[in-house]
Amino acid sequence: MNDYVNEPMLEMYIFETSQLLEQLEQAIMECEKSNVYPQEAVNEIFRLMHSIKGSSAMMLFNEVSTLAHTVEDLFYFLREQKPKIVDCAKLSDLVLESIDFVKVEIEKIKGRDEADGKATLLIDKLKDFLLLLKSQNDCEGSLERPKTNKNQQYYIAVEKKSDMLSENKYKATIFFEEDCKMENIRAYTIIHRLAEISEEIFYTPQDICENEDSSADIREKGFQILMKTNQPYEKVYEFLMQTIFLKELILIQLEDNQEFESSYTAQRTNIENSADKIPYTEQKQDKNQSSKEVYNQGNQAMISVNVNKLDKLMDLVGEMVIAESMVTKNPEIQHLELENFQKAARQLHKITAELQDMVMSIRMVPLSTTFLKMHRIMRDMCKKLGKEVRLEVVGEETEVDKNIIERISDPLMHLIRNAIDHGIEDKEERGQRGKDKIGTIVLEAKNQGNDVLVIIKDDGRGLNKSKIIQKARENGLLEKSETDMTDKEIYSLILLPGFSTKENITEFSGRGVGMDVVTKNLEKVGGSVAVESTEDVGTIITLKIPLTLAIIDGMNIKVGDSRYTIPIVAIKESFRCQDESYFTDPDDNEMIMVRGQCYPILRLHKYHQVKTKIKKISEGILIMVEQNEKVICLFADALLGQQQVVVKALPNYIKNIKNINGIAGCTLLGDGSISLILDVGGFMDSQRL
Repeated sequence: MNDYVNEPMLEMYIFETSQLLEQLEQAIMECEKSNVYPQEAVNEIFRLMHSIKGSSAMMLFNEVSTLAHTVEDLFYFLREQKPKIVDCAKLSDLVLESIDFVKVEIEKIKGRDEADGKATLLIDKLKDFLLLLKSQNDCEGSLERPKTNKNQQYYIAVEKKSDMLSENKYKATIFFEEDCKMENIRAYTIIHRLAEISEEIFYTPQDICENEDSSADIREKGFQILMKTNQPYEKVYEFLMQTIFLKELILIQLEDNQEFESSYTAQRTNIENSADKIPYTEQKQDKNQSSKEVYNQGNQAMISVNVNKLDKLMDLVGEMVIAESMVTKNPEIQHLELENFQKAARQLHKITAELQDMVMSIRMVPLSTTFLKMHRIMRDMCKKLGKEVRLEVVGEETEVDKNIIERISDPLMHLIRNAIDHGIEDKEERGQRGKDKIGTIVLEAKNQGNDVLVIIKDDGRGLNKSKIIQKARENGLLEKSETDMTDKEIYSLILLPGFSTKENITEFSGRGVGMDVVTKNLEKVGGSVAVESTEDVGTIITLKIPLTLAIIDGMNIKVGDSRYTIPIVAIKESFRCQDESYFTDPDDNEMIMVRGQCYPILRLHKYHQVKTKIKKISEGILIMVEQNEKVICLFADALLGQQQVVVKALPNYIKNIKNINGIAGCTLLGDGSISLILDVGGFMDSQRL
């Protein structure tokens, strides 16, 4: 990364440009749905590109700035000329291609690489398209953007410039939203942009680039600007209103050059409260209060926080939960009658729980941003494959932990691509089957207990059970007779590694390629995948995702001298076994009969090779656990009690030595001992349930 880049400025540039790109993409997708670019959308896209151009030029990312300026020119023409003939599809393609280019450059900048992409060919295509629009609409050369001086300085002394009667003179005072930070850099951005429309600018404080303390002055007194420009009041007001994190704007048009010079002189000599001491101000406000002085006021509702700080805060809350448990569960005080201590402990637990809930809620983000990305994936796939598919989104306001969002984005893209590529038939085939020629994919999210369900439903050709079984048999993936398998178990075969084939997999809907990657990604966050399908009707894939990763309610159990924790959400019941209910099947697998149903038993002391004296089934405890509608009974020595535990990842040196099935992580108990958190899904896989 070049030395000239200031870290806070770079961080702000990346954050704000990424947000602007998301808004741009959303605006383009909305316009493409209706195949028309309304005036409001043109204005918004012009404004967004203008902001990207200005900030990129300020950061000296010239290729991005030039590209954004070219797109801005295109939408300036659309805004001013309102041409009747516009190829909206081609326009969308060009703008989305431009967005993709900027995204790639942003990723390079994030990775501390040089933003060295060349947009020359794309810029040429945009210019050619603009020329085509002009020729089609008889606007050849009819509209030129105002030229700006590339060597524009931020202050030109009044006496060095001849007085022009046509110039308008303005005084602007800008207040930024509270806690937006780096007000001096934001002020510099405004001046950089104003150079395009103004020939003479003076601003206070003057040392915004060199002095970080100028931010405090701006917060207290506002950022004051004096300018001369040929632009009318409405244009200047609209221009300044585009400022990001703007809280209040006061814009006053000055009567004549004398007023401008008097204001300039007053600010130049740093007179306190200069607005009260300049004669024109009060008179101007009385004369044009309704139209010439504008306030945009509002309380600060949102702030952006580095996610690393939230992760650290989450870790600290986790440590506090452990510390609270170590104090309240201390063996030295367990048998003492301490009424005041118990009262204080209950109050501490209440505050800790509320703090934990608050931190968790701060980390929660809606799925809407992730879902919106799917519109772009669908659009590109449909153009590539020549299919027509509509995407319906339901429940996008559902919230999950930020870390989980990052993990499920790729699986969702994969499933959407698969649904379009292999699930949805082409128009002719859909017509022959009496279906609507436009396919439908529904992307739905909803809460279910402590989990979030993300459902991908299509009305395509569905899965062919016989061909799935045939492929599974050829690849040696069948663990039991196909006659003993339910439909759900058959469809779940496509999630297994090794199910993929080099043949044209569209013969059985193409769901096999890479589906094991989806499963692995979800298992990393404690989630699961379920598949349902009806041939010629469609397929439903359900992703089950935990709301959060960090703190869970667990049941602590004892096996020999070891301690284990089972997530409460996985436990159906626990009970002591009666000898008459216990038996072994012909393959010597231990089974238990519970209310007429047989369930397999897994002895934890055998599975993890732990020494224990309790080996007789009737002497220990059985914990029935369930995941993905599969049930198994875990045999342990005893239950130790329920507790909120902080999930810690296993150390890397253990992971590198051995990948332990059935262990999701570890935690610290109240007495300071370590407990391993059991992964119920891992047991199911190891037992091939």
